[in-house]
Amino acid sequence: MAAARPVVSVYSRDGKPVSEFVNLPAVFKAPIRTDVVKFVHTNISKNARQPYSVSRVAGKQTSAESWGTGRAVARIPRVRGGGTSRSGAAAFGNMCRGGRMFNPNKTWRNWHRRVNITQRRFATVSAIAATGIPALAMAKGHFISNVPEFPLVLENSVESLKKTKEAVKTLKSVGALEDVKSFLPGDNPRTWCASCSPPQKTPVCKKSGPVAVVDRKRSTLVYNKNVKAVS
Repeated sequence: MAAARPVVSVYSRDGKPVSEFVNLPAVFKAPIRTDVVKFVHTNISKNARQPYSVSRVAGKQTSAESWGTGRAVARIPRVRGGGTSRSGAAAFGNMCRGGRMFNPNKTWRNWHRRVNITQRRFATVSAIAATGIPALAMAKGHFISNVPEFPLVLENSVESLKKTKEAVKTLKSVGALEDVKSFLPGDNPRTWCASCSPPQKTPVCKKSGPVAVVDRKRSTLVYNKNVKAVS
């Protein structure tokens, strides 16, 4: 499944097509391999993990000692003393209540994963190709029904925009403002992160809106933080 259109139309800031066509980049014609993207993302995301481990003395802070043989009980170490239910209870073993775990986590384990650069490039190309298919974009939750063409190509004058109101007007003209508003925090239900509780600073999952691909040297719109949800 991939985009098969050879050319795409160029639109002005007013949302009207101009008498110009550009060839669709070959990256949008690449095969979409969800298995490769998932494999690469899973392995690369492991490189940001913080090492953790179990205490060296966890489950071993007891005076337990084995009773030896001849008592018709297991030779697992048992807590000394009497007068409490803890005395005589097995300890140390991973099968015991309050005992140490088997093969505890260590900080020097292999936390990182190496991924071939060819696989990383393949996953990047496949992910970019998926962004050019309207069905997949709509399935992800984007509102692109009013966008005249997808992916949308605008003329070079858009890169010279400096005012936020001009950027918003352009987004409205091409039908992309609805998608921008759908990802604003005040217009959609709050989605709590699985790893964050409400009292913390960033409890709301921030979703990604439209992506503008521009010339970094000439464009100032992409750095305008007032246009929310546009990256």
